Amino acid sequence: MDQEAGKTRYSDEELEEFRVLIQKKLDKANQQLAFYTEQLSDMADSADAKIKGLDDGIGTAENERLSNMAARQRKHIQHLENALIRIQNKVYGVCRVTGQLISKERLKAVPHATLSIEAKQNRKRVK
Repeated sequence: MDQEAGKTRYSDEELEEFRVLIQKKLDKANQQLAFYTEQLSDMADSADAKIKGLDDGIGTAENERLSNMAARQRKHIQHLENALIRIQNKVYGVCRVTGQLISKERLKAVPHATLSIEAKQNRKRVK
């Protein structure tokens, strides 16, 4: 049987382990966002400096791709920050549908998860 069975929340020590993991991922995500933002800024600067030509479409497509990646990164950062708040409130790792603990394996793979695998699979079936 799962070691999480019967527990209603993770211990403070376990929450600290998850906090460290999430903080590392958050730091990396913020670095990646800074990179995307810098690339977008550089593209805007170079677009202003050169005469609009044939590669305008390529620049537009690349700008859109980077903008989409930056937006996804911002959303990911928000999810990680929300997970840190749940840790502070000591409700981290509790499935918002079943109220059961989400497995440690799932949280290590997707530290901002708010659904257990079972709840996520059931949600997909309902859609």
